Amino acid sequence: MLNHVSNNSNSCTLLLFVVRHYSRIQPPRPVSVKPVIRVSNNIARLDAPKEGPKPRQLLSLPPFPGHPLPAKSSNSGPGQRDYVTAVNWIKYYFKGTWGSVIESHFREGLVQMEGLVAADSYTRKETLMKSMRKIRPNEVMEHGARVHVPVSIAETRISKRYDAIPCGTLYPNADEIKYLQRLVIYKDSAIIVLNKPPKLPVKGSLPVHNSMDALAAAALSYDYDEGPKLVHRLDRETSGILLLGRTKDSASHLQWLFTNINNAKSSCKAWNDACEATYQRYWALVIGTPKEKEGVIHAPLSKVLLNDGKTERIILAHHSSVEPRQEAVTEYRVLGPKINGCSWVELRPLTYRKHQLRVHCAEALGTPIVGDYKYGWFVHSRWKQMPRIDIEPTTGKPYKLRRPEGLDVQKGSVLSKVPLLHLHCRELVLPNIAKFLQVLNNSSEELHSSLSQQPDVLRFVATMPSHMRISWNLMSSYLV
Repeated sequence: MLNHVSNNSNSCTLLLFVVRHYSRIQPPRPVSVKPVIRVSNNIARLDAPKEGPKPRQLLSLPPFPGHPLPAKSSNSGPGQRDYVTAVNWIKYYFKGTWGSVIESHFREGLVQMEGLVAADSYTRKETLMKSMRKIRPNEVMEHGARVHVPVSIAETRISKRYDAIPCGTLYPNADEIKYLQRLVIYKDSAIIVLNKPPKLPVKGSLPVHNSMDALAAAALSYDYDEGPKLVHRLDRETSGILLLGRTKDSASHLQWLFTNINNAKSSCKAWNDACEATYQRYWALVIGTPKEKEGVIHAPLSKVLLNDGKTERIILAHHSSVEPRQEAVTEYRVLGPKINGCSWVELRPLTYRKHQLRVHCAEALGTPIVGDYKYGWFVHSRWKQMPRIDIEPTTGKPYKLRRPEGLDVQKGSVLSKVPLLHLHCRELVLPNIAKFLQVLNNSSEELHSSLSQQPDVLRFVATMPSHMRISWNLMSSYLV
């Protein structure tokens, strides 16, 4: 009888040992550590040993696409194998970040890498925890390798001045012209690239005078007779890279590229390859986190009219609906874990529909963008904008929200009462239209010798506006 009870007790103990796991909501108790002798102010006492550096929130870079990188010149000589090191890959992705900041993260051992893992989500999670390792700056990147860096690598200083918005006049004054010219991040004979601020409309109508197209025509013509023309559009509240064509030919070719890539192709193979390399990447802060860390959204869109046709709204199209529909495809990738109820997401649209990213985030993923009250009003009304406990997924430890001192968080950031839209067009890769313009216009069969040395594609990275940079710095939390 005693043996039977003992066997039952052992089996119960074994069963409890097998199924025991720690909840992410309530982390495990800290492990007791043997006290050590510590001396301070010439007084010795028994105390716990000093804690090491606390883990930081990690940011996941996209899989290494392989060499050559778009708009990245080769540094290898003839006959040498071309490669990209880890430090050059991070500097390429975080273009505009100080190289000393990136190198300091390598010296402190904060940059880690994971290898290629299986597609199964459970296997991927288990392998991810085992394969993470610290890397050196001169380590050669392999195709598909993923690098993880602390969010602090992309932190930036916040200006205490508010972003100025030009007044609603048809003819901007000298100060407004200087302000608009400071937004230019690139200019050549064919295009102008701007870092558009939020709350500035791109296309104006009769009551709207301070739109980007009208202001650009008045302030950004430089030595041309006509002002630049819009190639694509951004929403009024969206910030980031805005492309303008300085001539009718360059604007029309690039508009075809953003409308249908097949219509933009020609008999020039180099131009066609550059068109295939074209992409846009957005950064957005969403409420919640998608169920899958990355994926592709195939969700066609339809437009409906409300209030007797006075307003319009974009919705996901239904198969049984008789409304006209447009195909819409978006790639997405979660940059890091959820902090304060929100997650940073990288979006890459493969089609260019009105409000595509906002509708896909709100309705397809169920995670509306912070500040998008048109498509995420219900979630915003239930979302409590206050610090909350978020658990790091692999260790089960809580994050502590870092709130920098002396920072005005009421400038539309995630902690303000009414946040601004957190959607930013961060990166753009497109063909070097100035190089191929003569070939596309059939005025020449071959490239001019002076243009042959120019790159086939151009890459631009725009810094986030102030309210998104504040939110980014606030979300750079660390483990308690």
